[in-house]
Amino acid sequence: MGADVCHLNNHKTLAIPHGGGGPGVGPICVKAHLAPFLPGHPELTTAEGAPVSPVGPVSAAPYGSAGVLPVTWSYIKLLGGPGMTAVSQVAILNANYMANRLRDHYSILFTNEQGMCAHEFILDTRVFGKSAGIQAIDIAKRLQDYGFHPPTMSWPVPNTIMVEPTESESKAELDRFCDAMIAIREEIREIEEGRQPRDNNLLVNAPHTINAVSSETWDRPYARQRAAFPLPYLRERKFWPSVARVDDTYGDLNLMCSCPPLENYQ
Repeated sequence: MGADVCHLNNHKTLAIPHGGGGPGVGPICVKAHLAPFLPGHPELTTAEGAPVSPVGPVSAAPYGSAGVLPVTWSYIKLLGGPGMTAVSQVAILNANYMANRLRDHYSILFTNEQGMCAHEFILDTRVFGKSAGIQAIDIAKRLQDYGFHPPTMSWPVPNTIMVEPTESESKAELDRFCDAMIAIREEIREIEEGRQPRDNNLLVNAPHTINAVSSETWDRPYARQRAAFPLPYLRERKFWPSVARVDDTYGDLNLMCSCPPLENYQ
């Protein structure tokens, strides 16, 4: 590739499907002239017992999450060189197929002069904040009602959604996701046109649990059916969110431990 430094995302590209939440392992490969500047580790020594590098460690484990590496090795060995090329081509094809299906409904960032992307693309959802009071988090929560774990959010651009279909999904699944995103765009349009209130709608109230839609009372300005079954396929195969909307920012800033007290271990 010609680069002096290259980061290999072993935990994603070559091992664990996206959305797994970890563990991660991403070796940094460098050319020989940079090797003396690589970080060392107390467990890494020469045959004479000297440290392999004068630079201190940057992680507790010298090989990162080493348990991931056999998966990476197996993936590469099973596919071989031609297979690795083929899955890369399919991943890029899948991303561009989805981007082109969604292009008329969302703005797509960072495409080339032909409007093409690489293996991922970014949907710019920032405009909906002004037009409908909708943020990327609202779209992500609503996707749960459609049976999808939301894609990467606010990376690398805040308040956007990054979609990485990879090579492993069927065309039917790609279309199902695109259909969901197009339907959500129409729900946003209802807010923009005043047909749904900005502060009480399908998106800001998402996700909708089975307890909510089956309760005796329903005081929301849309039907229960629209909340739970916005597209026909959901009546045949529905994954229900286990909890309704939570305050993600509060949860990130205020750790609540549900572990047994330390006295239980004494």
